[in-house]
Amino acid sequence: MKVLVGVKRVLDYSIKVRPNAAKTAVDLKGAKIMNPFCEIAVEEAIQMKEKKKAKEVIAVSIGDKTAAETIRAALAMGADRGIHVLTNQRIDSDLQPLAVAKIFKHVFEENKTDLVLLGKQSIDDDANQTGQILAAMLDVPQATFASEIEFADDGDLIVTREIDAGLQKVKISVPSVITCDLRLNQPRFAKIPDIIKAKRKKIQTLKLEKLDIDTEPRAKTIKVDNPEVREGGVMVDNVDDLMSKLREDKII
Repeated sequence: MKVLVGVKRVLDYSIKVRPNAAKTAVDLKGAKIMNPFCEIAVEEAIQMKEKKKAKEVIAVSIGDKTAAETIRAALAMGADRGIHVLTNQRIDSDLQPLAVAKIFKHVFEENKTDLVLLGKQSIDDDANQTGQILAAMLDVPQATFASEIEFADDGDLIVTREIDAGLQKVKISVPSVITCDLRLNQPRFAKIPDIIKAKRKKIQTLKLEKLDIDTEPRAKTIKVDNPEVREGGVMVDNVDDLMSKLREDKII
C-alpha cells in the first residue's frame, strides 16, 4: 500500500502573528514549521510502514522553494520520497482548500497511491475542508478527525473518530482519505543520522502552472488587521458595587 501524506509549511505558533504592511494578508516571514496536524499524519504513515502495512510513504507539499524544507523534515522522520508542487501563490489565502484538493487528486492518480493521510486542518486558515473535498473528488471513502487507525483482517481500515458525543468507529475500504486529529499519535523527533539520510532522498518538483489545474481563489480577503486592544478590567470592593457598575455600563 502506498500512502500519500500532505505536509504544509505554516507560521510558527510560538510567534506573534502580524498583518503585512498593506494589511492585505498575514506576514508569512515566520512560516518555517510543519503544520502540527500534518506532522501527526506523517508519523501515522511511518508507523504503518514499520508495521509492514505500507510499502512506501510519499510526502507532498505545495508552496514556494521553502516548502522543500518541510518535505525534508518529513523525510527525516521516515518518509521515503517527496513531491514538491512549486508555486509562488500564497499558501494561506491564494491556495484555498478546493485548489489544494485538486492538486492532491492529480498527485494521487499520477502515483497510483492507495491512502491519503492529511492533518484535519492547518493552523493558519483552520479551514478543515481539504480532506473532505479530496475524498469527494476521488469518489472514495473518508474518515475525518481520526484518533486511532486499525487494520481489519479483510484489509479495510477501522477508524476511531472524535465527535461531539464522544468516539465513533467507522470501517472504510481502501483507497480512502483520512484526516488526523491530535490524539492519534505523538510525532517522533528526527535523529541526526536520519536528517543526514533525508538529504539523499529524492524530491520530485512539479511546477503548478504546468499541471493545467484551476487554482483561482473562490474567496478574497479584503483586509487583515490586529484585533482591537481590550481595555483593562475594573476592580470593585463588593457585590453591590459590582451590580452598580453593571447597571451603569448597561450590561444588565
